[in-house]
Amino acid sequence: MISLRAVARIALVVGAVGSVALMLRAGTNTPRFLLVIFVFWILSPFVALAWANTVAPRWTALTRMTLYVVTIALAPASLAIYSGLIPRPAGSANAVLFTAGPVASWVVMTVAVGIAALVARGRSAT
Repeated sequence: MISLRAVARIALVVGAVGSVALMLRAGTNTPRFLLVIFVFWILSPFVALAWANTVAPRWTALTRMTLYVVTIALAPASLAIYSGLIPRPAGSANAVLFTAGPVASWVVMTVAVGIAALVARGRSAT
């Protein structure tokens, strides 16, 4: 049976590669310098999730499980946003998806894993 951690790692790779590919496809007329900046920006939540998945074995079970679920959820959500399945706000440029997407990912990751860590700490204190 495949573990939640293994599924999270697969989702992480697919999400990162797919997100960058979709961004490069959308930015065909974008100057190279901006593309490089956007690649780093798009990859930043995935790099943070990769790091967290690496150190997660030291965390409590609740925090680890939350991290894995967040990783599994953010990968397809990013792909849906960047592919245009989720429409951008009316009148906004295409770039708004690629600038707001990582911000939303960082917020979701930080809040979900942070709350799980606080709850787990509270359980172990009592």
